[in-house]
Amino acid sequence: MNQDKIGKFIAKERKAKSLTQRQLAEKLGISDKTVSKWECGKGLPEVVFMLPLCEILGTSVNELLSGERVSEEDYQKKAEENMMNLIREKEESRKKIILAAVVVAMGLAAAIPLMVVSQMFEMTMAVRMVLAGIAVMVIITAIGVACVLDRDAGAFECPGCHARFVPEMGAYLMGAHTVTKRKLKCPDCGRVSYCRHVLMK
Repeated sequence: MNQDKIGKFIAKERKAKSLTQRQLAEKLGISDKTVSKWECGKGLPEVVFMLPLCEILGTSVNELLSGERVSEEDYQKKAEENMMNLIREKEESRKKIILAAVVVAMGLAAAIPLMVVSQMFEMTMAVRMVLAGIAVMVIITAIGVACVLDRDAGAFECPGCHARFVPEMGAYLMGAHTVTKRKLKCPDCGRVSYCRHVLMK
C-alpha cells in the first residue's frame, strides 16, 4: 500500500467536501491527529473506519486503497491489486515475527553450549570469562535483532481509539508485555494501555 498516495487522496477528497480535519474526525468519532496521520502518509485508516470514511468522502474502499479515483474498466484490476498488497503486507509481517523467534532460538542455541563449556571444563578464569562474555553478547544481540523485527512487524492497536502505530524503540523495550500485547502510550489519544500487536499497519 502506498500510504503517501492514500493520504493525499484522503486530504483531496476531504477538501472537496469542504471538511476540516477536525470535522472529519468528529464524524468518525476519532481525534484530528488520527486524520492528520493518515493524510501525512504515516498510517492507514483502521478497518473499522474504512467504510464510514468512504461514505463521508463519497468514494469506495477500492478507490481509497488505490489512492485515486478508479474507472469502471480498471475497477476489477485495482481491487485485485489492493487485495494482493494487503495479503503481501500481512505475510511480510508474519515472516518478521517468525524470523524474530528463529533469531532468539539460534542465539540461545549458540550461547548455551558456550556457557556449559565455560563451567564444565577446566580452564583459566580469563578463558572462562571470555566464553561467558561471548555467550552473553550472543544472547543480547539475538534479543536486540528480534526486538527490531517484532516492533516493525505490523503495528500496535490502541484499545481506546483503535489507532494503529509503531512505537519508538525505547517505549517498545520498556513496555510491559504479554505474548500479543504491550503496554504503550497511544500517540493519538494519549491513553496508556495494553495495545494489541496486529499484522497490518
